[in-house]
Amino acid sequence: MSGANGLRIAMASLTLSLAGPSLAQSAESSLRITHHGSQEAVRGAANHFSGVVQVELRFASEFPARVSGGLVSFEPGARTVWHTHPLGQTLFVTRGLGLVQRWGGSVQEMRPGDVVWIPAGVKHWHGASHASAMSHLAIAEQLDGKTVDWLEPVADAVPAQVAAPGAIDALTAKQQAIAAVAAFAAMSDMPRLNAALNQGLDAGLSIGEAKEILVQLYAYVGFPKSLNALGELLKVTQGRQQRGIHDAAGREPVRPIPVGEELLAVGALNQARIAGGAVKNAVTDFAPLINQYLQAHLFGAIFERDNLDWASRELATVGALAATPGVEAQLRSHLRASLRVGLTAAQLRQLTQVLAERVDPAAAGRAEAALNQALAAATGG
Repeated sequence: MSGANGLRIAMASLTLSLAGPSLAQSAESSLRITHHGSQEAVRGAANHFSGVVQVELRFASEFPARVSGGLVSFEPGARTVWHTHPLGQTLFVTRGLGLVQRWGGSVQEMRPGDVVWIPAGVKHWHGASHASAMSHLAIAEQLDGKTVDWLEPVADAVPAQVAAPGAIDALTAKQQAIAAVAAFAAMSDMPRLNAALNQGLDAGLSIGEAKEILVQLYAYVGFPKSLNALGELLKVTQGRQQRGIHDAAGREPVRPIPVGEELLAVGALNQARIAGGAVKNAVTDFAPLINQYLQAHLFGAIFERDNLDWASRELATVGALAATPGVEAQLRSHLRASLRVGLTAAQLRQLTQVLAERVDPAAAGRAEAALNQALAAATGG
């Protein structure tokens, strides 16, 4: 370093140190934190999206910067229309299974953690698969005040072409096991839970996913049954290890879980997506605290954990509620929720058969009656 340069750097450092408090305060005052859950999500415009889409603007830079971003949540089968971006777009997938396609290209899958770059002017669409909801953070820059040019709707046949054969109308062995595991946990039938857990692990259920299912059940059947079921899972995994079976551990959640008021706000939003709207009734008016617990503990702290998809969580809930006499109203509600998170009527019909064949005829009867009512309500019948 030359003497002149060293002197200039020293003088600059001295100037900063002398004026430090005011400069530091100026820099600090320019920071802006937008807390998670503090911004309202709005329904995506019908001329820009098909299906149910929630859009939450997360940030918009101030001049001279020109970048902005929003969290966009697509219900199963929902998608954008064809569109372009004057300076391109980046998508960060945060939850679920998504689809993206450029004009003239093939439909491609995108999963949590994937980053998708769409170049400037490239005509494309993106959205959720038919089997899963999907959320992504979308980031784009403005050109002459515009970030997007909306075009024509996507033909219905295009997204359907990517569905794997049988994926829409049949439960996998793993999904069937989830419902059976939850039902036996709700019934406190440890011997049959043991067998169902082994079948589930054999079918590809990870240890982490099994834990998620049994932890979630505390909200529906109580802590004692959830703890007992987790104890049985521990026994099963230890036994399988002793027999030389190495089951997948599963992954931990990727998305950070908010706390405090942010957690309550996120839970309320998740609850509304699953229930089809804000939950408000005579019971929640009479005892608002119960809904706060549901939003913070269940739909916030648990449903925000993205290491188990919402369709699997609803299969577990339906299995547990079907095995529990006297909660038919909640069972109907969660069968309707199952349709909203991507399960089909055919899959739910198959679920009732699984309950009849593997669990309990009475549980299957309750599930079938509730499903008929849920489907009638969904179709206006």
